[in-house]
Amino acid sequence: MLALISFIGFTAFVAVLAWWYTRKDDLSNSEGYYLAGRSLTATFIAGSMLLTNLSTEHLVGLNGLAYREGFIVMAWEVLAAITIAMFALYFLPKYLKLGIATIPEFLEKRFDKGTLLITSLLFLGCYVISLLPIVLYTGALALESLFDVSTVFGIDKTTAIWIMVWGIGILGSVYAIFGGLKAVAVSDTINGVGLLVGGILVTVLGLAYVGDGSAWDGLKTVYEANPDKFNSIGDDNSVVPFSTLFTGMIISNLFFWCTNQSIIQRALGAKSLKEGQKGVLLCAFLKLLGPLLIILPGIIAYHIYQGKLDIPDQAYPNLVHLVLPDTLVGFFAAVVVGAVLSTFNSALNSSVTLFSRNVYKTQINPNASDMKLVSVGKWVGTGLAIMAMIVAPLVANAPDGLFFLIQELQGIFNAPILSVVVVGLLTKRVPAVAAKFGLVFGMAAYILCKFVIKVDIHFFHLITILFVVNVAVMLIIGRIVPMETPYNEEYTKQVDIQPWAYAKAVSLVITFVSISMYIFMAKNVLPVVWIGYYCFGAATLLYFIYSFVKQRNQQFK
Repeated sequence: MLALISFIGFTAFVAVLAWWYTRKDDLSNSEGYYLAGRSLTATFIAGSMLLTNLSTEHLVGLNGLAYREGFIVMAWEVLAAITIAMFALYFLPKYLKLGIATIPEFLEKRFDKGTLLITSLLFLGCYVISLLPIVLYTGALALESLFDVSTVFGIDKTTAIWIMVWGIGILGSVYAIFGGLKAVAVSDTINGVGLLVGGILVTVLGLAYVGDGSAWDGLKTVYEANPDKFNSIGDDNSVVPFSTLFTGMIISNLFFWCTNQSIIQRALGAKSLKEGQKGVLLCAFLKLLGPLLIILPGIIAYHIYQGKLDIPDQAYPNLVHLVLPDTLVGFFAAVVVGAVLSTFNSALNSSVTLFSRNVYKTQINPNASDMKLVSVGKWVGTGLAIMAMIVAPLVANAPDGLFFLIQELQGIFNAPILSVVVVGLLTKRVPAVAAKFGLVFGMAAYILCKFVIKVDIHFFHLITILFVVNVAVMLIIGRIVPMETPYNEEYTKQVDIQPWAYAKAVSLVITFVSISMYIFMAKNVLPVVWIGYYCFGAATLLYFIYSFVKQRNQQFK
């Protein structure tokens, strides 16, 4: 009963606060509905980006991978921080200068409407196929373990999963369809704080459980009993071989953090470039806490259950149920629901944005008013939500875990989309036909190689090969049939694009901390690596001091 009360209480608190912050917002126009009127500040951008990323596919799926593989899966979290810094320094200034609401809108300006349409459909496919259903299913799986819903209501587990999928899906749809981006961002930020607090609490209590009340003793016990799990370097047979850190892992992270509409839409709604960079870099720092929330708990569960769980994706829910008291179980269940809602409603909001602005407006009704676009978006969002709720329970029992399944499926979309965006940003004369080829070929080639022919190569390496081929062919086409008039960027002046003075220095610190975490968790690091690491650390410190002194001198002037 206490768990249920705390669950309902925290969920209601988030909903009321989201309504309070957005009650005066004008959601009748597309700018207000899809980009929060370009009014988001750093805190909301960071909180929403983080929680859009961290959901039950991480809490359940990545902890499940950590249960099996250990700290080698930290690559998704630690290296992501470096990519987020790249987004803050290069991609975000470009996007805000252009005043775009979606990535396909940039591709329309750079290439043509056909490129916009193909990219929009690819993004929609990415969300409907590889994200929305899995997020709903992992959320339902976590709640079943936390509340034992099937036993409480006297039904089988499959039925309980279906009920919770539809319950979460309907609640998330209400946020995304009727509240717009700002309601999503506000609720994300509140739930993000709860997720950080609750996630760290699960880790600490799990270690204390192992260490008979002492978290530190628990950590030593887990490490001494399972030293192989505490290694950031994977071999060729692991789920993330070390070589993939320099190939597909980079491509995947660049796509996700620099071009993925559901993530970057929060930054596109920033009130200024300065606020956007602050929020994005704060998100990067928070990502560095990822191993505490979504890797170490999986290893703790492996130690407690002696690696005997039949389904690794059950590791984290079982650990939460074991170590949290009833009152906190309800609170954490509310946070889990919030994490599910965040990713679900963010992807849904982005899907609605893509369809209404880039498909309906350009292909079906070019004269549609802002009010009409919002109305169409709500209907489309409802349809996509229902489709995701129907598909969600069908993704159970993925052989390599649900998180790995998401990564494999997103390979269909990330190489072609990223390659076209990068070529569009870095070149001026590559024509639209090259972009269309890159999008269609990249998607078709990955499906053929991965799911039809099933080539014997890690999917991360496959993504990199296709990315390089895509870029090379687009550049060749650009040399053979270049655009007659080179592309020219235009500053729309919708927001102030004065950069944050400390953006470069903070990005360098984030990069240093990320590399530090990787090196300290690696086994048998060569001396030359340590020398390079210390030199990089010294350079980072000097540059940070230089930036601080320079900014202070400018303020005094």
